[in-house]
Parts: sequence; C-alpha cells; structure tokens
Amino acid sequence: MAQRRLTDFFARRRPGGSATLPRAKPAWRTPSPAKSAPCAAAPGPGSSRKRTRPPAEPTRDERVPPARKRLKLSADAVSGPSSPAAPGSPEHPSPQSKETKKAARSAGGRPCLAVQENKVPSKVTLSELKSCLQRAQELGARFQELKASAQKDAGEPSAPEDEGRLEEPCGEQMPAYQRFHALAQPGLPGLVLPYKYQVLAEMFRSMDTIVGMLYNRSETVTFAKVKQGVQDMMRKRFEERNVGQIKTVYPGSYHFRQERFVPTFKDGIKRSDYQLTIEPLLDQQAGSAAPQLTASRLLQRRQVFSQNLVARVREHHRAFLASLNPPMEVPEDQLTRWHPRFNVDGVPDIEPAELPQPPAVEKLTTAQEVLARARSLMSPRMEKALSDLAQRTAEPSSPREEQAPEHPCPPQIRAKEAQKQLAQMTRRPEQEQRLQRLERLPELARVLRGVFVSERKPALTMEVACARMVGSYRAAMSPGEMEKHLQLLSELLPDWLSLHRIRTDTYVKLDKAADLADVMEQLARLARAEETL
Repeated sequence: MAQRRLTDFFARRRPGGSATLPRAKPAWRTPSPAKSAPCAAAPGPGSSRKRTRPPAEPTRDERVPPARKRLKLSADAVSGPSSPAAPGSPEHPSPQSKETKKAARSAGGRPCLAVQENKVPSKVTLSELKSCLQRAQELGARFQELKASAQKDAGEPSAPEDEGRLEEPCGEQMPAYQRFHALAQPGLPGLVLPYKYQVLAEMFRSMDTIVGMLYNRSETVTFAKVKQGVQDMMRKRFEERNVGQIKTVYPGSYHFRQERFVPTFKDGIKRSDYQLTIEPLLDQQAGSAAPQLTASRLLQRRQVFSQNLVARVREHHRAFLASLNPPMEVPEDQLTRWHPRFNVDGVPDIEPAELPQPPAVEKLTTAQEVLARARSLMSPRMEKALSDLAQRTAEPSSPREEQAPEHPCPPQIRAKEAQKQLAQMTRRPEQEQRLQRLERLPELARVLRGVFVSERKPALTMEVACARMVGSYRAAMSPGEMEKHLQLLSELLPDWLSLHRIRTDTYVKLDKAADLADVMEQLARLARAEETL
C-alpha cells in the first residue's frame, strides 16, 4: 500500500506523467516458459507504475499446457491406495507446483486457484489412513480368535489362569521387584535364580569372606562376629535363620558348635555363656599344614552353593512341567531356560536347618537344691549348717499358709472397701477435680507462706501471689489454675487466708502467726473426709 501511494505521488508530481508511459524495469533473469503462471489479476487504476511481464511464447518443440491443467490431478492418480503419489502431491512436490507458489507470492500475495487445488490429495490420504486402520483392527481381531481356538485345541491353560498363577503369593505378598525379578534380568533368558535365592547366595559369599578372614588368623569364629560383618557388607539383616538356610543348601560348608569360655570383648556377653561357633570344612591333604580359606577355595565354594540353588529350582520346575496338560518332560542336560509360564520368583522359601542350641542349665534357687546337688562335695559340718539354714527358711512360710484361712478379713473392712470403690465409680468429673485440688492444698499452703515471708508484706495481689507460687511449685501449673487453688484454700480456711476485692484488683492476706503444721493437718483431714463421701 505504501509503495502504491509513493508511486502515485511521484507520478502526479512529474510533469506530463499521465501521458508518458512508465519505463519498463530491466529483467535480471529470463523466466522459462514452464514457470509462467498467469494467475495474478490485472492491475487496477490505482496500482503502481510497474508493468506485468507478458508470458513467454512456447516454442515449436515444447508445447506447455496452461498452469491450471498442469496442476489438476487425473482421476487415475487418486483411484486406489496402491497407486503412486501424484506429481503435485505433498509427498512428491513437482517443480511446477513450487514455481506456481513463487508466482503467487510475486503477484501481490493473492491466492492462486492452482495452489488451492493442491489440497485435494490431503483428503484422499486421510481416507486411506482410516481404511488402513480399520483393516488392521479386523486382522487383529481375527488373530486373537485364531489364537484362542489354537489354545483350546491344544488344551493349554488360558491367559487369565497364567496371570492368577503369577499373582499367587508365597507366604506374604512380596513387592513387585521381587515377584518379577527374573523378568527384569538383562541378556538372554536362562536359568535365572529367584530374588530371595540370589540374596541368600550373596549372604553366603559375605559370610564365607568374614569366616575366611577370622579362620586364617586362627581366631574363634562366633555368630556374633559374623553377623555384624555380614550386615555391614550387605546392609541387610542377617540372623540365625539365614545360617540355617545356608546349612540346608550346602550342608558340607561349615561345622557348628555351642561353646563356652570363648574370648569376647563385648559387655553384653559373658565368658561363661554359650556361643554358636562356626568352623569351615576344608579338604586337608595328607602331610600338609592346616588348610586356609584362599581366594580359589572361596570361589569354588561359591560355585557349589550356586549350583545347589539351581538344582533346587530345577526340582520345582520339574514338578511344574509334570502338572501341565499334557505333561512335559525335558532332560536336565538340555534345559537352558525355564518354561515361559513358570513363576520363578514364586518358588517357596528354603526351610532352615536346625542349629546346635545351648544346653539347658539348671539354676539353683533354694538352699535345699544346693544341698542336694553338692552333698557329696561338702564336709559333714558344712552339710549340717546348710540343712539348718534350709529348715529356718522353710518354717515361716508354712504357718502363714495354714493361718491364712483362720483369720478372714472383717466384714467392716470389706464393706468400707466396697463403699470406696462404689464412690469412685459414681463420682462426677467435677468432684474428681476438686479432690485433686484438695490433695495439693497442704503443699501449696507451705509454698504460700514462704512467698509471704520472702516478700515481707501483709498482703499481695492475686497476680503476684500466683506468679510466685507457679515458680516455686514442683509441678507445672498455669496462673489461672493456681488462682482456683487459692480460692478453694480461702474457702476451706477463711481465718488463715482471706481474699479482699479492692477496685479492680484482688488482694490476698495471710495470717503469719498461725501454726503451719496445724494448717496442713487440717487440710489433709478435709481431703480424706471429702474422699469418703
């Protein structure tokens, strides 16, 4: 728009501009006959001085049809999805369509009819996609029907049964990373161990390392030492149950005993206590020194333990194959991976073997038991002294047992106890709170007198008195609660403590001449009388 106005301005200002024809702009390049697209409208009277270049005449050898006919697709190009894309389609844009777009942009930005006709292939492509998607869904449904019929003919369990078998917990419900541990292993599928079996194998490796270090130093290996070391290495709990599982899997790995007087440096364990000792079982060659747990032996024992674990899983796998319909049987030497529907992580836990337990030690509690045990080791004089002591300790107990039924409780005591229990059961919360305050009054009276003595004043305001008593009382109490105690104290002993209301303040006045012991005794008597009501 600005270019038009600027051109009109110069045309009007130049003398004789209306009669003089505008000079043609020199052409920088010669367009080819195929690139001409006469789709721009003729310039109006208010347009610029530039003239449109006339289309080049096609030569005798090259007859080019108009642009509209060149860009229009034939019916055969869009008839079927198997036909190749049209030359003017978005997949294979032709140079003619590119030049047509350039011509449209150079003609003042007006849309061209040939460019609009290029949008036809997009509708055809969308319909093709819908038909292909519908065809794929039909093929998928057909595949599922064929698969279901094949499984039914073969007699294999269906997918829901397999899912239920995988979801069956072994004992407690395990987390997903344990139940599906075998499925998440990298590499090709093989004879993968369950998660709990792999943890047990790692425990055996850590235990064998700790035992080897202590055994090579000729140190007595106890379960307490091994437990601490394994837990530090694995960051997991290691208990005697895990040791029993290791013994079940690899019975010839260790020899367990219960021993006493084992050197220990812990305060919680006495030398006289029995401790579980562990000794590795190693093959000793004739004429050689004491064997040691070297790195090669550790690796060999670890391989044996892993093979034993795989053998246990093989047994469960064999039972699973026998339960199929029809049953399957695979030679052990040809088995390279588990059955696809075999739940590896669902195999049961390994039952722990029994470990040696400390012997039962009898504890002597009376002098008669000591005398019966050590009668053969004592002299006659010591035996007589112990027998006299046993008789003296046994005499007071028997008369009491015989006299107990002869002196039953008086009926008055029982009636009083029953009345007290009945009062406690039927007491209201307000009465219970009043009794608690009455029990605190004797001590609060002593604290209050000490406050008056330290202040050396005949009367104190309620705020000052409560603040001083809250700071001196042994239990935590708010100033408002302390004020209620002082009001109750003045109600019970008005001659000793009195409250005076003057303007907006309340003053507390105490009789310092009264005996504090009598006051405390009187308050205790009132509390007991209130409790019996």
